[in-house]
Amino acid sequence: MTTSTHAPAVVGVIGGGRMGAGIVQSYATAGSTVTVVESGAEAAAAALDRVATGLKRAAERDLLSESPDDILARVSTVESVEELPTAADLVVEAVPEDPALKARVLAAAEQTVSATTVLTSNTSSLSVTELAAVLTRPGRFLGMHFFNPVPASDLVEIVVAPGTDADTVDAALRWTRCLGKKDVVVKDSPGFASSRLGVTLGLEAIRMVEEGVAEPEAIDDAMRLGYKHPMGPLRLTDLVGLDVRLAIAEHLHATLGERFAPPRLMREMVARGELGRKTGQGFYAWQ
Repeated sequence: MTTSTHAPAVVGVIGGGRMGAGIVQSYATAGSTVTVVESGAEAAAAALDRVATGLKRAAERDLLSESPDDILARVSTVESVEELPTAADLVVEAVPEDPALKARVLAAAEQTVSATTVLTSNTSSLSVTELAAVLTRPGRFLGMHFFNPVPASDLVEIVVAPGTDADTVDAALRWTRCLGKKDVVVKDSPGFASSRLGVTLGLEAIRMVEEGVAEPEAIDDAMRLGYKHPMGPLRLTDLVGLDVRLAIAEHLHATLGERFAPPRLMREMVARGELGRKTGQGFYAWQ
């Protein structure tokens, strides 16, 4: 297995939301030329602004070896998957956790890029094997599950489907390490390793709030201080988004059984729009 850490020369990222923008920022900082796909000029401009904001914050923390403007100059936006650069070494799909949407954009991307391009999905729980089934070159596809916030996170979970080629895995490992991140390799299974374990803890913490066992802050402090977790499960749920975690829980419930049934409180909070930090209210009030 190679240990080279050179960044891919050309990267495409489909989806410029919080996760996608973080992936764009990370690869552009590593030296890649990055094209981000967003539908519509307004969404594309917003994606570019997220990257610029992230670079500015990184510069304020003295984390960049170049100016934010020089890094941002390597980032461009397009409004359709069909405009991805043919010569892309790596394409990361980072659209919402909708299997049909992901399958559609991945199939379109495969028709646009070269036969040697590595296609990946940033899915946190959906079946990589099922996504690969829509492709004509499934051996060039795997999951690259980044964590939020991408620039500051140390981990990328590499999810390998049965049909993934060994050299595709090697490329994904190189292109994880070029970002200074640690990789963990897992076989495709519902929730992989990280989401399956993380959601299990989060769901039980929500049930404890629902049952009146303790307040959110007390539950989080118990895990943070007692078990040395960097963040409690309820604060983490707020950061990830209750809607995102609900979608993962529903998928795991359907595939793995009742132990992943979403708590009533979780459904009620999502229905009220209390999604966590992005809406200003979840288990905590956010500025």
